Amino acid sequence: MPVETRHRFTVSDYYRMAQAGVLDPDARVELLDGQIIDMSPSGPFHGGVVKRLIRLFAGLSKGRWVVAAQDPTHLDDYSEPQPDLMLLKPAADDYTGHHPGPGDTYLLIEVADSSLARDREEKLPAYGRAGIPEVWIVNLVEETIEVYREPNLTGYGSRQVLSHRDTARVAAFPEVAVDIGELLRR
Repeated sequence: MPVETRHRFTVSDYYRMAQAGVLDPDARVELLDGQIIDMSPSGPFHGGVVKRLIRLFAGLSKGRWVVAAQDPTHLDDYSEPQPDLMLLKPAADDYTGHHPGPGDTYLLIEVADSSLARDREEKLPAYGRAGIPEVWIVNLVEETIEVYREPNLTGYGSRQVLSHRDTARVAAFPEVAVDIGELLRR
């Protein structure tokens, strides 16, 4: 009896498919563990929270980091997801020659409502395996921020859940504070 196997696409395969027109140029997809995954559409609350994060972090940067919104991050040969936001180390070429990876990242943020299960169960372990130092999941369902640190091969060793009355701080820049109540106000 034949054994079922699955084909895993590499990042190179993924880009060749896009160049050949196999993937629609307007398709909202990302590559995770060799699988091409449709991204969930963003509702107004999701989009507004992402915009607040962009405004906040861009205003506080003072040249210490670059804010990247909904851009790819190169985790390995089989994964290039598109998180909602990243705080990246400044690069002389502004990442025009390559997509940033774990060594370029201070903080990665996923804003999640309908994508919450996938962000926790699939993307978070991939970020941990790749060595992304800190991940926040802005959980729009429960109106909390889940802060993950201490990356390892199965995900993260540290998890903290913060609510409306709390302040989230970026590990690399502890003086940078996010008022969660203000971020998640409707």
